[in-house]
Amino acid sequence: MPLRLYNTLTRRLELFVPRDLARVTFYTCGPTVYDYAHIGNFRSFLAADVLRRWIESPLCELATSP
Repeated sequence: MPLRLYNTLTRRLELFVPRDLARVTFYTCGPTVYDYAHIGNFRSFLAADVLRRWIESPLCELATSP
């Protein structure tokens, strides 16, 4: 199953095409600590973890060209 991600710039679902098929990387920033921790702070970590697990799974087919 191909991986499609929502592009907020174009407001469309787009096929994910990695620059290097042998090594897929992404960056997520840490928590913004300005108040007490709550369940909403956990969302970004959960989303990044699910994305990583999906990319590593055998179900994910990474496209070589759009």
